[in-house]
Amino acid sequence: MNQSKQHAVDAAQLLVPGTGQGRALVLSEPLSLWGGLDPETGEIIDRRHPSSGENVAGRVLVLPAGRGSSSASSILLEAVRTGKAPAAIITAEKDPILALGAAVAREMYDTAPPVLVLGAADYRRIADGRLVTVSQEGMVLIELP
Repeated sequence: MNQSKQHAVDAAQLLVPGTGQGRALVLSEPLSLWGGLDPETGEIIDRRHPSSGENVAGRVLVLPAGRGSSSASSILLEAVRTGKAPAAIITAEKDPILALGAAVAREMYDTAPPVLVLGAADYRRIADGRLVTVSQEGMVLIELP
């Protein structure tokens, strides 16, 4: 039986608790959800973004940071409502706007993607398409090649 290796990270800074699992969608640049994400489909619609056309629904969204408007929290909230939100959000920098959207979604809909910040070395370990699992306590398991 072929078992994949995993890297466990327990030093993640947990901004919004929760569980999530999915294939990583690693963005090379920050993304503003306001004008950058269609909450009805989960598609990245910012045509200037390198990941334009990709879909975040059910994926673990890995991005350096959010970008821009405080309205991004309302877009995340709407994506949760429509079932098109990421399974989890991992950033390299604290993003209070993304955390706010997830926290409000948890209050309103009793579900939301966990939001975590990883240190630089662990953040760089996540490769696009790899399976990532986030536990309630903030433990992150990253599938390795």
